[in-house]
Amino acid sequence: MAATAGLSVGPAAAETQVPQVKATEADRRAMSEAITLMRKAGVVDKSGGPFGAVVMRGDEILAASGNSVLKDNDPSAHAEVNAIRIACRKVEAPSLKGATMYTSCEPCPMCYSTAYWARLDKIYFAASWSDYADLFDDQNIGEDLKLP
Repeated sequence: MAATAGLSVGPAAAETQVPQVKATEADRRAMSEAITLMRKAGVVDKSGGPFGAVVMRGDEILAASGNSVLKDNDPSAHAEVNAIRIACRKVEAPSLKGATMYTSCEPCPMCYSTAYWARLDKIYFAASWSDYADLFDDQNIGEDLKLP
């Protein structure tokens, strides 16, 4: 599975040369929807953190969701996990092979793992961990995972 935001891929992006990806109009629309959901969840409805995600297969939107951690009192109700759950129910299978996820921010380890297990082909994200480190410090999770 590939995760892409322009030329960066995850926290190790500085060490890795990633090819430029040319966004299509469908990619732009899906990312725009993810960012709209981010604003709705984080600022308008205050249902959770400022995160939104869209899952598409071909030209079909399988799911779109914002973060609902606060609304649902569920620490796993991240936008990406919510969108994956909705998409899997829609296709009536745990596999989203052939699908792409567009998310407002680089997925945390839980969301990335969920995407991996759902067999998503690609993830595009608008902001990296370092872009929102003042709000959410997901880099610490990565460091914790390296501990014995």
